[in-house]
Amino acid sequence: MYAQEAVQFLGLGEPRMVKKLMQAEPEDTNYLLNPFLKSHNVRILGSGDEWLVFGHGFGSDQSVWQLIVPHFAKSYKILLFDLMGAGSTNPHSFTFSRYNTLYAHADDLLTILDELGIDSCTYIGHSMSGMIGCIASIERPSVFKKLVLIATSPRYSNDGDYIGGFEMEELHELFAAMRSNFIAWITGFSPKAVGSDIQSWPVQEFSRTLFNMRPDIALSICKTCFASDLRPLIPQVGSTIYHPNSCTITSLFSSIV
Repeated sequence: MYAQEAVQFLGLGEPRMVKKLMQAEPEDTNYLLNPFLKSHNVRILGSGDEWLVFGHGFGSDQSVWQLIVPHFAKSYKILLFDLMGAGSTNPHSFTFSRYNTLYAHADDLLTILDELGIDSCTYIGHSMSGMIGCIASIERPSVFKKLVLIATSPRYSNDGDYIGGFEMEELHELFAAMRSNFIAWITGFSPKAVGSDIQSWPVQEFSRTLFNMRPDIALSICKTCFASDLRPLIPQVGSTIYHPNSCTITSLFSSIV
């Protein structure tokens, strides 16, 4: 519903569709009968002996990996899922009191891995999913062979000499703008978050997935993400994953976050 309103509001026409993943899903799709896995839109793609698990960031869903996954699907088994609260999930399954910390999402991630019997993987997490992976790796270090963290931060607000990116006043203004006019907020936030022009395909894709979220859920997740301070966990991440070169961090300099 919100995506359709956005198309009219922006006057951009229908977003361009990217080609679907070329790799077919495996023949065994019994996992689709699992209610918990189904609620997170779990998909298994590719082939190989090692698992790659992809976790998307705030405002997006698993479609954010659509141009990345085909490059790995011939050599790895791929696990895609949606964080609860993403626009592709059932909003009635989102419990505000439960998902007011990233720990609940980390529990969901571990449950997904348990249900699929995955006991070793490389985890690729973007934005808030990077810290979700860190939390999960501390809880279950033997499962995570390596973490790849993309544009991830343990705290997004400045604190003394620590530069998180936002002043608290800026975050309060951001939250107020989301409450006031969700569509208008997205049209301003998306280009800055992606670091590109509003007419570009990446910005249109991010806007699409943001518009698909229910506004009150988007606000709740945004607050949870941007108001978190998980800096004390960082020293534990490297010490709990028993593999060399176990954590890779990638920053995006053109993004405000």
